[in-house]
Amino acid sequence: MQKIHKYLKDRGEQLDSEIAAATRIPLEDVRLYLSELSKRGDIIECHSTRFIKGRKIEGMLYRVAGFIPTASPGRKPKARA
Repeated sequence: MQKIHKYLKDRGEQLDSEIAAATRIPLEDVRLYLSELSKRGDIIECHSTRFIKGRKIEGMLYRVAGFIPTASPGRKPKARA
């Protein structure tokens, strides 16, 4: 489970199938681990529908709860007065 948590922290929100492919853990095991992490409150899950090249892909989207990634380098827009 730590491998999945670290992957989500590094990559941001991901579909369960993407997590399984990247960590090389079977999809059934990934879903089991993700449900346990969700029950503990470590991650947030939501139902997602994506359209990739005209194909409808439904799945569960996961991200780390309460984690705000650092700002990317470079100039940022300033607030206008």
